[in-house]
Amino acid sequence: MASFAWIDKYQLWFEGIERILAIAVVLYLVNSEMDALSRVTWLILVMIVPLFGSILLIYTKLDWGYRGLKQRVNDLVDESESYLKDDEEILKVLKSNTSNTYHLVQYFQRSHGNFPVYDNTKVTYFPTGEAFFEALKVQLQKAQKYIFLEFFILAEGRMWGEVLSILEDKVREGVEVRVLYDGMNEFSTLSFDYAERLQKIGIQAKAFSPISPFVSTYYNYRDHRKIVVIDGEVSFTGGANLADEYINEQERFGHWKDTAVMLEGEATDSFLVMFLQMWSISESELIIEPYLGNHENAPEANGYVIPYGDSPLDSDKVGENVYIDILNHSKDYVYIMSPYLILDSEIEHAIRFAAERGVDVRIILPGIPDKPIPYALAKTYFEPLMKSGVKIYLYQPGFIHAKVFICDHSKAVVGTINLDYRSLYHHFECATYLYKVDAIQDIFEDYMDTLDVSKLVTSETLKETPFHQKVIGHLVKTIAPLL
Repeated sequence: MASFAWIDKYQLWFEGIERILAIAVVLYLVNSEMDALSRVTWLILVMIVPLFGSILLIYTKLDWGYRGLKQRVNDLVDESESYLKDDEEILKVLKSNTSNTYHLVQYFQRSHGNFPVYDNTKVTYFPTGEAFFEALKVQLQKAQKYIFLEFFILAEGRMWGEVLSILEDKVREGVEVRVLYDGMNEFSTLSFDYAERLQKIGIQAKAFSPISPFVSTYYNYRDHRKIVVIDGEVSFTGGANLADEYINEQERFGHWKDTAVMLEGEATDSFLVMFLQMWSISESELIIEPYLGNHENAPEANGYVIPYGDSPLDSDKVGENVYIDILNHSKDYVYIMSPYLILDSEIEHAIRFAAERGVDVRIILPGIPDKPIPYALAKTYFEPLMKSGVKIYLYQPGFIHAKVFICDHSKAVVGTINLDYRSLYHHFECATYLYKVDAIQDIFEDYMDTLDVSKLVTSETLKETPFHQKVIGHLVKTIAPLL
């Protein structure tokens, strides 16, 4: 009874503090640089549960638990800046051609990371996880100095098993092997001691951000990158992880459609630096120089290549800004493949505006989704996008996991960056921007082939959406930025 009396006595004080806190949070949100939907989401939460919503927002903005990580990543980026310099001759050529890509390069120079443009790099495009897997094994077997692997997911099975067998052979030959994987694997596909098990066979291994009892917003930031670097001369990136569903050895959601690219030449330097930055977060020093390739035997190639990364720990939304730049400068078409469609206001506007300008905008999404709630949420965007002229297709054989943009037969992006809040805001990501490279024709042909087995969404098919899916989608949309 005494405790209830105490609560009753100070109730007015609690209510006053709650209101002041809520007002302060609302004022912060109104003046913040968040995208519009994120602000609305937080405002709704504060309106429904003022105290809890206010405290949760304060908690997420205090950097509690990851200030050290943020500072370390920033220091590593600064330390490696001298290894990522643009070639002035390339810049002159791009500028003289009045290319929009020149202005994008200027943006990359100003972003935290400085991702250079290269011209001496051959690009090979892989339209499936299976094609990527076969090429990866060939290149791994050629390694003479080192192999660096960074993947979001590793899972025991045929794909990782065959790669691991090659890595063991290479270790015995004296090749340095490092493997970095996301710490969430320890809750899903790998044991908690997996890094130690790899180390026992001579493979240096780490889990990025392993989960521990300490509560922190740190754990919201996952390493979603897929990077392979071999001897500083060859690199890979794309959507495929090292697990059997990515090569359709295991069927989960019908046929699994993925993509990847292989780079041979100078552009590999950027992926090398990106890998070593992530690897060195828990190291005392960053060592890059001994691992740089000489590129003397790099094949001749047309066009320009910009490998780039995106970090959730800075204010640059690099992944989203590249997509928006492509959309805003498109003339004839922009074709997109993505497993998810959870858009903030900026990129939704860019997609719709491109279509309203007469650009042929097409998006291929999964016909068989892997997650029902994000799929229901994605469908809430269909009608407004279609009203602007965007054509949306569903891949009938199964699940699209590819992250691809292609524009006007001259520009393309292949990488790890989905069209959702997790990729655009919360994950470490990477991709390759391609300009006038020969492989763009291969990407275009693959898109057309994929379109042939995809079904156009119409106003009639939208009416067939189950009522419960519509309700779930619109309810979840209010908290989309928190997913």
